[in-house]
Amino acid sequence: MRYLVRILCYGKDYSAMVPDLPGCGAAGDSIEEVRELITEAIGLHLDMMRRSGEKLPTPVRHVDLDMNDLEDGELCTWVEVKAPRFVTRKKRVVAGRM
Repeated sequence: MRYLVRILCYGKDYSAMVPDLPGCGAAGDSIEEVRELITEAIGLHLDMMRRSGEKLPTPVRHVDLDMNDLEDGELCTWVEVKAPRFVTRKKRVVAGRM
C-alpha cells in the first residue's frame, strides 16, 4: 500500500502527517528519520484500525498538487507499507466428557 505523506520543517525539526489517515503522525530530526518513523506509524495505525474492526481507507492513487498551496518548508512524498494481514481465527472444538 502506498500513502501520501506531507513533511513539514520547523527550524531543525521535522513532522509528518498522512492525509488519508487522520491522527497518524510522526516527528524526527531529519527528513530521512521522519520518513522512516511515519512509515512505521502508518503500519501501526492500520493494524490498530484492523484490530478494532474499522474499515481501512483506500489510499489515494494520485494527487493534483498546487505548489502555491504548500507551506514554506513543506514537501510531499509517498511511502510504501505492507497491508495489514487479516487473521481468521479457527474455532476450537473441545470434546466433552460423558
